[in-house]
Amino acid sequence: MTMTRILGSAAVALTAFAFSAKAETWDMPTPYPDATFHTVNIQEFANDIDEATGGDLTIKVHSAGSLFKHPEISKAVRSGQVPAGEFFLSLLANDNPVFGADSLPFLATSYDQARQLWEAQNEVITDLLDAQGLMALYAVPWPPQGLYTTKEITSVDDLAGLKFRTYNATLEQFANLAGAAPTQVEVPDIPQAFSTGRVEAMITSPSTGVNSKAWDFLSHYTDIQAWIPKNIVVVNKRAFRRLDEDTRNAVLEAAEAAEARGWEMSMAESQEMVKVLEENGISVSQPSDELMNGLRAIGDQMLESWKSDAGDAGQQLLDAYKG
Repeated sequence: MTMTRILGSAAVALTAFAFSAKAETWDMPTPYPDATFHTVNIQEFANDIDEATGGDLTIKVHSAGSLFKHPEISKAVRSGQVPAGEFFLSLLANDNPVFGADSLPFLATSYDQARQLWEAQNEVITDLLDAQGLMALYAVPWPPQGLYTTKEITSVDDLAGLKFRTYNATLEQFANLAGAAPTQVEVPDIPQAFSTGRVEAMITSPSTGVNSKAWDFLSHYTDIQAWIPKNIVVVNKRAFRRLDEDTRNAVLEAAEAAEARGWEMSMAESQEMVKVLEENGISVSQPSDELMNGLRAIGDQMLESWKSDAGDAGQQLLDAYKG
């Protein structure tokens, strides 16, 4: 082999080494199954980054709580165990009540209201996450939340004593005010929890109901449109800063596209998934006036309690939202 060919081969090898040294893979835990539109959207987000960076940054999505359970994801990103993750925003309400504003019953019940609320929340949440070493990339709402039960519900009194699925402090408070018995259950465990009688009622999105095949273990869906909560995707700030400028820009551009796409996906899901519930034998109904009056009374109680806990930051958020 000539010296020229030897040097040429060495140059190719060094170039390949430089590329492989630059390329990075991020593990990203998410709480929901692959079929859930949030997870579908995240996978597209990951694909966009891979394409935009030419493989310099690859995001490996670990869905359905397979890497970290849902309540652990924010802590895992905060501590740097993983660079990025997705979780239900109001799970952080124990850290600060402002995180839970979008899960307050009947505060925002349409997508326009949900967007206005997110705009009011965004600045406060950005500052709170920053103090935890986190940066928000994007947030996407669930469809309006409905009531799933194993029997017909026509008033709040019908909820009394029912074992009620909860997943955050806000919903636990709701269950207590309704006279139900709160029981913590994550999404992957919903079918078993109902089938074994551990829970008898829940409030969640039509999407989660369909993905859980709710018709296998319950009979009624009441379209109360209680609130429109969001999932948020965050990144560890230190991990983000270690990326070169072009890669950081690619992540931010992919995040902007994912947020816009995710809101559209959520709106499309809302009516479609309710139809799927009905097609599979679940009794779908509009709530009675008596039920809605009782639920709204609970919502008013929870809002007053939230305002007391959230203090000035909460009042500023509400003023921005209602203004």
